[in-house]
Amino acid sequence: MRIVLVTGTGGAGRTTLAAATALAGARRGERALLLTTGSSAPETVLGTPLGAGAPTPIAPGLHARSIDPGDRFRQEFLAFQERAGAALDLLGAAPLDEDELTELPGSEDFALLHALRTEHASDDWDLVVVDMPPAAETIRLLALPAQVRRYLRRLLPPERQAARALRPVLAQLAGVPMPAQKLYDAAERWETELAAVQRTIDDPGTSVRLVTEAGPVAAATLRTLRAGLALHGRRTDGLVVNRLLPTGSADPFLAALSGSQQTALKALREEFPDLPVHEVPHLGRDPQGVDELDELTGGPGGDIGAAGPAAGSHPDPWTVEDRLATDGILVWRVPLPGAERRGLGLVRRGDEIVVTVGRFRRIRTLPSALRRCTVSGAGLRDGALEIRFTPDPGLWPKSD
Repeated sequence: MRIVLVTGTGGAGRTTLAAATALAGARRGERALLLTTGSSAPETVLGTPLGAGAPTPIAPGLHARSIDPGDRFRQEFLAFQERAGAALDLLGAAPLDEDELTELPGSEDFALLHALRTEHASDDWDLVVVDMPPAAETIRLLALPAQVRRYLRRLLPPERQAARALRPVLAQLAGVPMPAQKLYDAAERWETELAAVQRTIDDPGTSVRLVTEAGPVAAATLRTLRAGLALHGRRTDGLVVNRLLPTGSADPFLAALSGSQQTALKALREEFPDLPVHEVPHLGRDPQGVDELDELTGGPGGDIGAAGPAAGSHPDPWTVEDRLATDGILVWRVPLPGAERRGLGLVRRGDEIVVTVGRFRRIRTLPSALRRCTVSGAGLRDGALEIRFTPDPGLWPKSD
């Protein structure tokens, strides 16, 4: 299964291009699914109403499913309320009914991740295309499972469950459920779900596709976004440049606009020489329906739905290079294509290291060998951050 997460700058047409990407896969003979959040835009683009339950058939080989974050939130809240019934009774709390529940901010993120995990676990599709939020939000969303798992390990460390077998006995003696047991049970459920989501995101078949319009600031904006994706180990498999006007117009106004787009398109190709750049024409209208989506992809032979050249590569290639024999150091290499020295930050906190790229931040636990070293320097070179570690004589194993 391939999973293509379609995102990009706001207003660039990512919903339309996500639908077109899924359709192009179906035209290639793949069993394709478009996952999108519950709004009217995808239905307008596809020309078909979508249900929130079973996927809706759109065209031969193509289905679409609209995610209802409100329904997911209500299910989870009611299940939690039932599990916590004894504790809530002790507090004198009045349970909430299903019809008075409205989803909280952030519910859409968790609903989308849950739907993505569910489809990844199935064997129903060859291609799943996800209409993601704008790129900055997508980066934070894809980092969410790892961050929440880290918080859980810090707040409820598994090694402190040694006395777990005694808790049922203590609960019987006290006559009430033990809060610690409830917390650890909840943490285990969350860990299981988050780990499954993490495996989906980290799967070598999962990639991100960026959608943009050809404008004067496109290259700089995408450079920052790609660096943020790379920081969290996400692979970018292609760049889709939307709404390109035809060249050679006799109208001076249209000719000037087209010329500006071609200049920006050239800058994008130079900025991202390692990425396939898909050019999508402006139809003079907002595409609606399968036939007009076919026009965007170039027909059944179009390449917009194809896998990028790096498909199957490891999603998070942070590698340690041993230079002890030559330079007396170990180097942790962090691929950050698009990153600039300005806005780059590096802090070590105990056995963890914090890397900041612009507005994006990631915390990684050091490999065991690097924990016995001190950070002796770092540099950005050829699209990668190289962090230098020098062995600490007090901690490094002594040779015989």
